[in-house]
Amino acid sequence: MGFRSQNLSGPGRLITLEGIDGTGKTTQINSLASAIRKQGISVLKLREPGGTVIGEAIRQILLDNRHTGMCNESEMLLFAAARAQLVREVIRPALAVGTWVICDRFLDSTLAYQGYGRGVDLEVIERINNLAVGNCRPDRTVLLDLSPEAALERLGKRPEKTDRLDIEGRMFMERVREGYLAIAADEPQRFIVVDAGQPAKALAQEVFSKIWEGLSI
Repeated sequence: MGFRSQNLSGPGRLITLEGIDGTGKTTQINSLASAIRKQGISVLKLREPGGTVIGEAIRQILLDNRHTGMCNESEMLLFAAARAQLVREVIRPALAVGTWVICDRFLDSTLAYQGYGRGVDLEVIERINNLAVGNCRPDRTVLLDLSPEAALERLGKRPEKTDRLDIEGRMFMERVREGYLAIAADEPQRFIVVDAGQPAKALAQEVFSKIWEGLSI
């Protein structure tokens, strides 16, 4: 039997992809969206922070290399502000009309990066997240798991310029990865943990299979 959505925002589905930088989220989101559309379902792809005029402006602030002095709490609150706008302006309306929303990062990124990675109190983050999104929660979350060493090797091959959030080292990425795995262990019914080190095509097939099995009715 398929999993019936517990998302109270509407008949659509909210799927989020998480993982440390370099795990291939963009590639997998594109593959997953294409596979779901082939089932005759409307799909909307989003990224965090971003997806709205306000969210994209916040994204520029967060990624700007000039803002190295940004404190951890400010960073966390900016992510939450962008998320609140995205939920109200884009995600809720899409879910209400039956669209499946696939989001590159969501609530768990803040817990993993600002909480486990930077040491911001997890209970504070939970309260801020609750304020930002209310009852709009992911139906399924795919965690693309990869070692920091492999992720850093991939990041080093990217042609684009690095941003403020790309310059963290291996130890930071290890804390974030451990945080993600801890969050996933606490919510096994929501999380799908996959090995992001496998070939992209095989990974895409695994992700779609597990998502479709869990969310189709």
